[in-house]
Amino acid sequence: MTTLQNRPKSALLIIDVQRDVVARAHQRDAVVGNIAELVDRARAAGVDVVWVQHSDPQGMPLHSEGWQIVPELPPGAGDPVVHKLYGDSFEATDLESVLAERQVGHLYVTGAQSDACVRSTIHGAFTRGYDTTLVADAHTTEDLSAYGAPGPDQVIAHTNLYWQYQSAPGRAAAVVPTAEVNFKA
Repeated sequence: MTTLQNRPKSALLIIDVQRDVVARAHQRDAVVGNIAELVDRARAAGVDVVWVQHSDPQGMPLHSEGWQIVPELPPGAGDPVVHKLYGDSFEATDLESVLAERQVGHLYVTGAQSDACVRSTIHGAFTRGYDTTLVADAHTTEDLSAYGAPGPDQVIAHTNLYWQYQSAPGRAAAVVPTAEVNFKA
């Protein structure tokens, strides 16, 4: 249903599941476990797994310890890894060309932070024509309530709530739990 031409395939997109990004994340181990399950299922179904890594010269420089993807989720030898500097994983990266090369028109999105890079990327994907499924129990954020934000459980619930009602011509948005993801190569 995507508005992108000749893009019949799906991909699992894993955003910023890096040591420093998820060090204090809400339900970190459960979310990482769900992503690991999705990685295994995607690979078994022949679905591409695409990794995104954020960097910031002041806070999380390239190749630093904190920049590394968490050890529980090692990218596969053939998995593309996209490096980014902005919240939206498409902004000033090669993500679009990586997905085009693989004929991907549907993204299953996971990762961190729910209220920053995940949110920016699902909106970025949708406006670029991708069908975009947010995996409800495979994204997380840290507790920023000391700065006036809602608690992380509320942020995650709100992101899941509003994304299920997203709509636009020729594209589909959805929210499903890990157990209900049905990958189609």
